[in-house]
Amino acid sequence: MIALSLAEIAEIVGGQSYDIPDPAVRVTGPVVIDSRAVRPGSLFAAFAGEHVDGHDYAERAVAAGAAAVLATRPVGVPAIVVPDVTAALGALAGFVVERLGTTAVALTGSSGKTSTKDLIAQVLERKGPTVYPAGNLNNEIGLPLTALRATEDTEHLVLEMGARYIGDIRYLTGLVPPKVGLVLNVGTAHIGEFGGREQIAEAKGEIVECLPKDGVAVLNADDPLVRAMATRTKARVVLFGEAADADVRAENVRLTQLGQPSFTLQTPTGCSDVTMRLYGEHHVSNALAAAAVAHELGMSVDEIALALSEAGTLSRWRMEVTERPDGVTIVNDAYNANPESMRAALRALAAMGKGRRTWAVLGQMAELGDEALAEHDAVGRLAVRLNVSKLVAVGGREASWLQLGAYNEGSWGEESVHVSDAQAAVDLLRSELRPGDVVLVKASRSVGLERVAQALLENTTEGEVAGR
Repeated sequence: MIALSLAEIAEIVGGQSYDIPDPAVRVTGPVVIDSRAVRPGSLFAAFAGEHVDGHDYAERAVAAGAAAVLATRPVGVPAIVVPDVTAALGALAGFVVERLGTTAVALTGSSGKTSTKDLIAQVLERKGPTVYPAGNLNNEIGLPLTALRATEDTEHLVLEMGARYIGDIRYLTGLVPPKVGLVLNVGTAHIGEFGGREQIAEAKGEIVECLPKDGVAVLNADDPLVRAMATRTKARVVLFGEAADADVRAENVRLTQLGQPSFTLQTPTGCSDVTMRLYGEHHVSNALAAAAVAHELGMSVDEIALALSEAGTLSRWRMEVTERPDGVTIVNDAYNANPESMRAALRALAAMGKGRRTWAVLGQMAELGDEALAEHDAVGRLAVRLNVSKLVAVGGREASWLQLGAYNEGSWGEESVHVSDAQAAVDLLRSELRPGDVVLVKASRSVGLERVAQALLENTTEGEVAGR
C-alpha cells in the first residue's frame, strides 16, 4: 500500500484512534486480515467471523510488526476504531486508487472470471506494473484488499467482481470505480439466489452502468444478455467473441492434439496467431476478453497474441493438468462448478482424451435452486454424448442425478457409477486406472473434490483423503 500515517487513515475511514502513541507512524506494509500474514508496517483488519474473532489476535498482530489494528472496539494495542471494518476497508481502498490515478479494470460473469482475470493480468504485465487478486478475491472484503496492494508505480489494477444479489456489483464499483468494465457471460451460477438468468443479467450489468463517458464497456458479442447491456452504459462499447461484428474476434478456431486452443486473433488494428498453453475451447472466449481489454489499453495485436500464447494458470485447481509417471493424466478443475463450466470442462476432457480412456469424476453443482435436478441430469447426459468412457458421480442426491442422467442417456449402466464420498472415488480409481487414462475432477467448492486429484497424484494411504 502507499505509505499513509495512522492519523491520515483515521481521517479517511472516519475512525477514532486508541492507544496510538504517535499518530505520525505510517503504514508501509500490506493490509491483511490474517495475523499470520502481518509484515512490518502492516495494517491488520480485525473481522469477527462465525468461528474466529480477529480482535482476539490484535496483540499478536502488533507484536509481529503491524503498525495498528483496524477494529470495531479498543483492543489494548494501537488501533483505529470504526463502526464497520468492511466499510472502512472500502473507503481506504477508494482513497488510495483515486490518489494513484491507476487504471482500474473490473470484470464479472457467471463463469470464467478468475481464469480471465489471470489472462488479463499476464497480458497487461507486459505493458506495465499490474496488481490483480490472488485466487478469486471478488467480494466486499477481497476487492479492497486487492486495491490496497497498489503502489505509486502501479499502472493497471485488475479487479474481479462477484455477485449473489442485485446491488452487490453496484456496491463494489462504488468502492473503486473502474475505467474499463468487462462482462463475460450470463449463465446459471447462483440462479437459486437470483431466480432466473434475466435477474443475473440485471446484476452483472451493474458493472457497465457505473462507467464514465470516457470509459470502455467490453461485452461478449456471443451472449445476447451481455450484448444487450450496451444500452445500459454511457461508455464506449467494444464487443468480443466469434460473432462477425465483434471488434475483437477469433477466426479459424481449433484444438491441438492436447486440447489446447489455437486461433487467429482479429482486432481493429490487425491480426496475429495464438496457440494457448491452457486446455479447453472455452478459453478462446476468455482470451478474446483479455485481448479486447489489452487492445483498448494500447497494446499491439502481436504483443497481445504473444502474451496469450505464453500465459499459464495462476490460480489453483482450475484445469490444472498433471501427468503421472505412469502416463495417467489428472485434470484438477475442482475449485468450483456451475452448469456452464461443467460443460466446458467435459468438452475439454473429450478433446484431450481422443484415443485414450477418459474419466469424469463429478460432484454437486451448488446454488441451482429449482434447476438443480434438470442441470445435473443434463451434465450426466452430456458426458455420454461426448463419449466420456467412465462417469464417477461423487456425493449425495445431486450426484445420483448426474449418474441417472448418464444412465438414461444410453446403455451405459456399467460405465457410470455413484459413490458416496471422495475416499470411495479414490479407492475406485486406484483399482481401475490404466496408463494413458485421462481423469477430470470437478464439483462445487463445498464438495472438496480436489482431494481426489491430490490423492491420485500422491502416495496417499487409505483413509487419509476423507480426513483432510
